[in-house]
Amino acid sequence: MTINCNGKLLDLSEPKIAGILNITPDSFYDGGKYTAEKEISFKVKELVSEGADIIDVGAFSSRPGAEFISAKEEKKRLDRALNIIRDIFPDIILSVDTYRSEIAEFVVNNYNVDIINDISGGNFDKKMFDTAARLQVPYIIMHIKGTPADMQNNPQYDDVIKELLKYFSEKIEIAKKTGINDIIIDPGFGFGKTIKHNYQILSGLELFQIAERPVLVGLSRKSMIYKLNNETPEDALPGTIALNMIALQKGANILRVHDVKETKQIVEVFKKLR
Repeated sequence: MTINCNGKLLDLSEPKIAGILNITPDSFYDGGKYTAEKEISFKVKELVSEGADIIDVGAFSSRPGAEFISAKEEKKRLDRALNIIRDIFPDIILSVDTYRSEIAEFVVNNYNVDIINDISGGNFDKKMFDTAARLQVPYIIMHIKGTPADMQNNPQYDDVIKELLKYFSEKIEIAKKTGINDIIIDPGFGFGKTIKHNYQILSGLELFQIAERPVLVGLSRKSMIYKLNNETPEDALPGTIALNMIALQKGANILRVHDVKETKQIVEVFKKLR
């Protein structure tokens, strides 16, 4: 449960928090908030001061129906943001959310990004596994059914947990053979799943420990919470806190969140209980 992040050992035997920094104009919750230098700088300082162990930077929106952006535009957004972040926090552990191997290569080589977070698990870019292996960075394999454009068009599973476990078993084997040493798995809440599927996965989250890999969960302010009462992402903090505590009790190692301060509090409560 220890991963090597550019020589910095991150011990995942105790829960860690990945603070989300979306530098996109159209993300489902905070799109457009952090695109200027001053806003990015303020947000990163806030995330770190509140207790984030990892900053997870996303330059494209993967919400259902999100607009496709070119690799050139993704690189431009990341180049600007990562330059700001590394100037303030040269040693903070950085994760970049991308499914493109060329972007992974760019951010690791130019900004010493520590982790690559791929929503497609290598399905959208067949060069990604080889690239991650060559770069020798931890790699997050997420499960998605379809693409962001069509993933919520009536997703179907015979047994959602069984299918995800099979998916991760196959992906981990390929990743290991390719030469990726540090692998993290993410069930992909909301990515090609109905609300019912999402709660089935959370209910059986402890089963993912069979993969013997750290588990990251991204539940923060998602529709599986706010749609229960016909609300909005802005209303979903209490539900997020509740689900993240359940995830910790069921073995989650990393919580990917918008609200670090509140998450830090539940992590400390969980550690005390344990």
